[in-house]
Amino acid sequence: MGLMRHVVCAMSGGVDSSVAALLLKRRGYSVTGVFMKNWDSLDESGTCATERDCEDAYRVCQSLDIPFHQVSYVKEYWHDVFSNLLKEYEKGGTPNPDIICNKHIKFNHFHKYAIDTLGADAMATGHYARTSQEDDEVFQQPHIPPPTTLFRDRFEIRNPVRLYIGADRLKDQTFFLSQISQEALKRTMFPLAGLTKEFVKKIAAEAGFDHVLKKKESMGICFIGKREFENFILEYLEPKPGNFVSIEDGTVLGKHRGWFTLTLGQRARIGGLKKSMFVVDKDIVTGDVLVAPDTNHPHLYRDTMRTDRFHWLSVDPPPELVRTQMLECHFRFIHQMPLVPCTVTLNMDGTVWISLSQPVRALTPGQFAVLYKGDECLGSGKIVQLGPSEHTLQKGRERLVAAAQHKEQPTPEPTS
Repeated sequence: MGLMRHVVCAMSGGVDSSVAALLLKRRGYSVTGVFMKNWDSLDESGTCATERDCEDAYRVCQSLDIPFHQVSYVKEYWHDVFSNLLKEYEKGGTPNPDIICNKHIKFNHFHKYAIDTLGADAMATGHYARTSQEDDEVFQQPHIPPPTTLFRDRFEIRNPVRLYIGADRLKDQTFFLSQISQEALKRTMFPLAGLTKEFVKKIAAEAGFDHVLKKKESMGICFIGKREFENFILEYLEPKPGNFVSIEDGTVLGKHRGWFTLTLGQRARIGGLKKSMFVVDKDIVTGDVLVAPDTNHPHLYRDTMRTDRFHWLSVDPPPELVRTQMLECHFRFIHQMPLVPCTVTLNMDGTVWISLSQPVRALTPGQFAVLYKGDECLGSGKIVQLGPSEHTLQKGRERLVAAAQHKEQPTPEPTS
């Protein structure tokens, strides 16, 4: 019998990571379960259920007869994730903590802990995603430290691992993995790659994991718990009151406690106003939050955006994009939103412009533009600039038509 490979499985106390650990053990690997604590719930008045999740993960490891560890990344999470979130909110953006957490914590600090400290041959998670390599190939990946200089050896032979949508397209989580490093991807296994959520639940039921099956799916942001977002964020950022202003006629409709408590597209709660208003824009210079009376107001729809330096999962941009400076692919900026056809233009500084085949509602700075080519997730870039809205374009067209009509009118003859 060959060498038994050691795999460290990230355990969250949920059904997906529990079944991932079970499947790894069934395949004959030496498995260690590790629970990550990323937020200090003792500092919060809300409910985060960290201790219960840890206990649930421990019970699964006991039933599988595998070692269990707990590791804390509270400080790292604060510095690498949460501090950056606060800066993004202050700039008027709306960040995505799940993507940032995977990049900095789970697939960086935790990945290094699994490989370097626990001596694992690979790491595994319960994500619904798959890669281009078989399990055996994961263990054959040599450790190549990232280049210390800006440019790597151009003659270096690269066989990048690709990230693909999992078998359960509805539960696919490649969106949340779009910022992780190639080094981490090469040494990571996704045991649920070929399974559907329903089948995973069936496996969990047969294994007697009733305590994790009964838990509700975690959908919100863990550190907020059951509190309203506005009250939570105002614990960390000073209130900066401003006006709700109608984009239709410039009327001041009410007051808000800070633009960072609101995001584009959401309903604005304005006291004394009977009709519903929706956030369509923010001006962090004046503090005004612009609102409109329609959830589908034209000012919420745009079809172009620019990202910061794009993170390609395979390190290099697709050859077609490098060769022609343009790439036809698909886009989303919200998990599970329908993929939208788009054209990507590569800039000299590594940023990209993305032009969509149709306007999309509430494109939001700070969110990540995630690109797909077929079933492959290419990577993502943070949205830093938006193109003009449909409302702005329509106003521009109206002005052009009015100017043209004015030109066509005959000049009256002077009277003698």
